[in-house]
Amino acid sequence: MSVLPPEIHTALSDLLRGLQSPDNVQRTAAEERLNKEWVGERPDVLLMGLSEQIQLAQETSTRNFAAVIFRRQSSKPRKAANGQTKDLFLTLPDAERDAIRAKLIQCLASETDSSVRAKIGDAVAELARQHTDENVPWPELLGALFHASQSGDAGQRETAFRIFSTTPGIIEKQHEDVVMGAFKAGFGDSETSVRISAVEAFASFFSSINKKAQPKYFALIPEILNILPPIKEAQDGDMLTKALVSLIDLAEVAPKMFKPLFNSLVQFSVSVIQDKDLGETPRQNALELMATFADCAPQMCRKDPNFTNDMVTQCLSLMTDVGADDDDAEEWNEMEDLDQDESDSNHVAGEQCMDRLANKLGGGAILPPTFNWLPRMMTSSAWRDRHAALMAISAISEGCRDLMVGELDKVLDLVLPALRDPHPRVRWAGCNAIGQMSTDFAGTMQEKYHQVVLPNIIPVLESAEARVQAHAAAALVNFCEEAEKNILEPYLDPLLNQLLMLLQSPKRFVQEQALSTIATVADSAEAAFSKYYDTLMPLLFNVLQEEQSKEYRLLRAKAMECATLIALAVGRERMGQDAINLVLLLGRIQNSVVDADDPQASYLLHCWGRMARVLGQEFVPYLAGVIPPLTELAGAKADIQLFEDEDQVAQYQDEEGWELVPLKGKMIGIRTSTLDDKHMAIELIVIYAQVLEGAFEPYVNDIMDKIALPGLAFFFHDPVRVASAKCVPQLLNAYKKAHGPESTQLGQLWERTVERVLEVLSTEPAIDTLAEMYQCFYECVEVIGKNSLTSTHMATFIESAKSVLQDYQTRVKERLEEQAENDDGEEVSEDVLFAIEDDQNLLSDMNKAFHTIFKNMGATFLPHWETLMEFYDAAVINRDPTQRQWAICIFDDVLEFSGPLSWNYSQHIIQPLIDGMQDDVPANRQAAVYGIGVAAQKGGDAWSEFVAASLPTLFQVIQRPNARADDDVFATENACASISKILAFNPGKVPNWQDYTTAWVDTLPVTNDEEAAPFAYAFLAQLIEQQNPAVVNQAVKCFQAVVQALEAETLQGQTATRVVTATKALAQAASLNVAQATAGLTPEQQQTVQAYFA
Repeated sequence: MSVLPPEIHTALSDLLRGLQSPDNVQRTAAEERLNKEWVGERPDVLLMGLSEQIQLAQETSTRNFAAVIFRRQSSKPRKAANGQTKDLFLTLPDAERDAIRAKLIQCLASETDSSVRAKIGDAVAELARQHTDENVPWPELLGALFHASQSGDAGQRETAFRIFSTTPGIIEKQHEDVVMGAFKAGFGDSETSVRISAVEAFASFFSSINKKAQPKYFALIPEILNILPPIKEAQDGDMLTKALVSLIDLAEVAPKMFKPLFNSLVQFSVSVIQDKDLGETPRQNALELMATFADCAPQMCRKDPNFTNDMVTQCLSLMTDVGADDDDAEEWNEMEDLDQDESDSNHVAGEQCMDRLANKLGGGAILPPTFNWLPRMMTSSAWRDRHAALMAISAISEGCRDLMVGELDKVLDLVLPALRDPHPRVRWAGCNAIGQMSTDFAGTMQEKYHQVVLPNIIPVLESAEARVQAHAAAALVNFCEEAEKNILEPYLDPLLNQLLMLLQSPKRFVQEQALSTIATVADSAEAAFSKYYDTLMPLLFNVLQEEQSKEYRLLRAKAMECATLIALAVGRERMGQDAINLVLLLGRIQNSVVDADDPQASYLLHCWGRMARVLGQEFVPYLAGVIPPLTELAGAKADIQLFEDEDQVAQYQDEEGWELVPLKGKMIGIRTSTLDDKHMAIELIVIYAQVLEGAFEPYVNDIMDKIALPGLAFFFHDPVRVASAKCVPQLLNAYKKAHGPESTQLGQLWERTVERVLEVLSTEPAIDTLAEMYQCFYECVEVIGKNSLTSTHMATFIESAKSVLQDYQTRVKERLEEQAENDDGEEVSEDVLFAIEDDQNLLSDMNKAFHTIFKNMGATFLPHWETLMEFYDAAVINRDPTQRQWAICIFDDVLEFSGPLSWNYSQHIIQPLIDGMQDDVPANRQAAVYGIGVAAQKGGDAWSEFVAASLPTLFQVIQRPNARADDDVFATENACASISKILAFNPGKVPNWQDYTTAWVDTLPVTNDEEAAPFAYAFLAQLIEQQNPAVVNQAVKCFQAVVQALEAETLQGQTATRVVTATKALAQAASLNVAQATAGLTPEQQQTVQAYFA
């Protein structure tokens, strides 16, 4: 029975018909009426009316549509009586809410049509979400859903679980026995559809509860897994897919709960992957489930007796499912669209799974079963087997790098013959393997194997098939990107001759790839490319000067890229007038770009950046044409859309350049392609500011205020914030170069910049990006220089640092708790390792920020700095070496930049320095011994006794085993420099000064640390000038130590001049036999002797 009068329902029925009208005018008018007359003026009547339409309308389509409109309108934002914005339903008076909720529950229980019931369920789930999010009670709902889950009608039972699945929050707070009972009943239901809905609901519920509550539900896993075999036997691929997707969700959250039955699940999944009658989707989902376990529980997978062998076998089998009905690859070779999406193909699924298995399980697990198959597959008469074997090598090389790198010759023995295979797709796969290996084994591939790789792949550029030619050229990009110019030089003639031939290809995609490869070769070969300039540049000018139709735009864009990379390689002088002509040509092309989808526009932006680097200050006249389109892109706002219905979501779900984010029951669409362009444009602005410095001044104010500073808080896209953080200090520097460091103009710009930069130190949510913000801050302070911060600025900095350190301590604590729960032998997950690395980078950049403030503000920073003492004291005794290093480095800054005032903190600093000198972590020893040195140099009398007493420990640092090994040498050389500072600045406090000085000479040379060397060698020069016996009696040792430092270039400038003069005097005074003194030196060091002492 209706509680609303008939005229309301008449108007509402008319509204619903209008909203569904195919006539745009009628539909728009109905939407206006809905928003103005109903939502705006009487939302309670609208929602009650819709709920009655759902209950009473005769036509199924009307009930269906009314439920859809109810769901959408109930969640519209609206201001409540208290002024807060809430979902529309929650702004209604209590009585109306009660009545509408009761009506919906009635509709859910009485509706017999399954499609309408599903839509009512969606509407109920939306209301449930609103109540759960806002913590508003709806006690009747849970009882109604539990009742429905036990109904005699299977449709009712399924709907109840669907609502649980959509809004798991409504059962989160229930007693686990009640929840367990409901799910057990669902898993044991007689209807497959109900069982699957129950599994989906459980996966959603389990993912929403906290980690400590999860183990209570592990016991349900056997009942879930028992659902699977009957579905497979019934060959119901759709239902099996739904079940597997839910299991994937569960495996991501708590893989270990499957441990007791893991082997059975592996065997079942393998049987699904093998079953070709099931269709591709369930087979690939079974593969995805196993790959998810590899991602989330690699140790469990390695321990299983079947997992690795069976998964490798199944992946390789799927990878042979390629080129159906195209045995001779004729169709494949005729295909012009090389970016065709094949992500849903079996062979791609197999390749991607192999890649994940290799990355997560490592070479030790993956290589034996893989190479059990590969030699046989490579000699198979079936081309698909050979193709799969080569693609497998491409897939596993990154993950198995550490073990494969020592066996590259054997792997290349398998791959290189494939470049001459009779089948084009096998040759293509061979090129793919070479390209991937060139990246994954970068350095080794190029240095050790260029003589076998390049002579084998360059001839493939002559292949009859265009796609093979293009892929060989693409593989050469990967090889050449990582190759030194001396390696490439001998191959430039044959390589460029073949690439020039490809420029004549009738296939445009081959020409485009050839241009990309030539550009990469030029970039790597640098000046050696000059020989080919006169051949190539005229060809490129021709391409750029020709008026071309739309389909040739990308080719011209690649030609621009190639020409400007060649310009960078050969330099301004070699180009002559061509440099200016190329810029003018780029300008003409820019003026011809009118279509939004023209690829030349984005290529042009990069080309201008390269030409700015080539021309330097000569580029300034062209900025007026270059900067406006760049700042337009860089200033773009985020393109965000709210999608309310499934059709819109489906339309954008798979569209490239969009990212969909769920938010309060709706879907937000963000156009990422716009954001990528914005990021790239800001990065290019950084290049202009770096290269042009003061000449960029006319653009600085506008870019700072409209792009760079707002970009620091552009939370839609991390890379935009990072690029903005790089941009701000470069803009300040450009302004400083133009106006001077003390100018009013720079002061005004800094005043409005520093507030925004400090603000983001407290608001940045991403840890890796926060590190970039600290870098932005200290680079800005470095640009502005002395006295750049007010007391308020420093207080704000410390407040944000305190918050960051508290958050860091929380993250460390959570990681330690999680680690304690791991099984013995289980390695730390990759996500955790990345998180640790992000935190280490953050601490490092915070350190540099403290250092820069102390350097520029001196002792005025101390009152602010000391408020964080509890953090430093906790860090120096932490078992985490990164934290110890962080604190010691900050204490070093206090010693270095606050002079004698640092003694006020001696009770906090002395013990960490003593412990640090004996730390087994080289970086911590280095920080501690450096601190001893600056205390001696800058700390004054108060520190002199402590530093003098540290001498024996410093000598112990130098005498440690492996003291000169790569990891330890910087600590050793810093100890040498610190001893010299103590002996130079505190001689009165050092007993047996002469003995220590004689022993110190033996700690030389300093050939790695450019900061430590000047102190050590200045002290050496002082000793020589004083004709101290320590040097006179060890003249050969001193001479050799000086030569070694000069050759290593740690000794430079005025210090080098002084030391060389003193050493010549020493050699003369000690009647040094230079021939004997240089006998043990390297040829390079002997050349240094000739240069300085001949």
